[in-house]
Amino acid sequence: MLPASHKLAAGEKRTRPELADIFRQYGESYQQSHRVSACEQKVMRAVSVCRTQELGGHLDRCDACGFERPAYNSCRNRHCPKCQSLAKAQWLEKQTSELLPVGYFHLVFTLPHGLNRLILAHKKIVLDLLFKAVSETLLEFGQRRFGGQIGFIAVLHTWDQTLKDHFHLHCLVPSGALSFDRRRWIAARKNFLFPVTALSQVFRGRFLALLQQACDKGKISPADNEIKASRRKNWVVYAKKPFGSPQKVLDYLGRYTHRVALSNDRILDIEDGQVTLSYRDRKDEDRKKTMTLEAQEFIRRFLLHVLPDGFMRIRHFGFLANRTKKQALAQCRKLLDLDPPPPPCSKLSAKDSLLKLTGVDLFRCPSCQKGTMIVIAELPRIANSPQWDSS
Repeated sequence: MLPASHKLAAGEKRTRPELADIFRQYGESYQQSHRVSACEQKVMRAVSVCRTQELGGHLDRCDACGFERPAYNSCRNRHCPKCQSLAKAQWLEKQTSELLPVGYFHLVFTLPHGLNRLILAHKKIVLDLLFKAVSETLLEFGQRRFGGQIGFIAVLHTWDQTLKDHFHLHCLVPSGALSFDRRRWIAARKNFLFPVTALSQVFRGRFLALLQQACDKGKISPADNEIKASRRKNWVVYAKKPFGSPQKVLDYLGRYTHRVALSNDRILDIEDGQVTLSYRDRKDEDRKKTMTLEAQEFIRRFLLHVLPDGFMRIRHFGFLANRTKKQALAQCRKLLDLDPPPPPCSKLSAKDSLLKLTGVDLFRCPSCQKGTMIVIAELPRIANSPQWDSS
């Protein structure tokens, strides 16, 4: 049974366990037997108290049938599986005005698993180098092939379906470039952007050179063995067929940009210190399967994917770089003979934004399905921190 401060809101039904339940039940024992960073502990605490009395909230009442329920505040932590819907929807709405009516190529740059130990020991530094190596590689190829500047969005993922560490960047690249004098849009061939074998080789050389520089400057621990072994491997750059329309680009972005390592709907059961979850086996035709992990191992794997505070996992480069994006996109639209995008809508409340962007109406009464839920009282925070939290 959950502590009193973690009771569900009235009328809320839980059909299966959640990540928060795992942290509440096994977080204390995990911290006693493992080294947990302040950043990881912050995530564990945020997820465990999300939408509970500990964060406070308000009491709602239906204006039609009188049904009442408490609505608790969310933690808004980017690693929480319950807090991404609105953030994702708002981000996608912004991207809508920035998409061009051209094909978009999808490239995936993956680091070899032999570097995982080094990445986990120096996560911020090495993952920054990953972004730098990929961006320099793509911009160089864009300049060579088009004689101009390409633009792209890069999204970091650190996991595979079984929650093991798997560090890779997803890149979305419009099929063309803006000439350096900003007077021409240079279109790419329909189904070809860059040769992936050459991309892989240049990416490998660029990343390992940056890694060696970081070692030489003492920013990270010596990695001679890892670097030497990685030079002998064939690195993987995967190129998917270009998206056919801006809407398909948005559909893709919606699946990948604000995804966390594990969604709650993949957690099937928690019992006797074990966690059962579903996953898709990429090596077996993407079949859906189940696996059971000890709770301690489950938590360890999940925490592998906690990013350092302030680390940006979605970045823009080339003519989509934040500092020049507005002017560059306006010029691209002009060269492609497009109308300017509509002005941004006025700022809406979180509930109104969620309704507009996702169709979820938080105001509708869950009991009678007709009335509107009205706030009738504020609910104060009730502190009851888990014992494993030292804050």
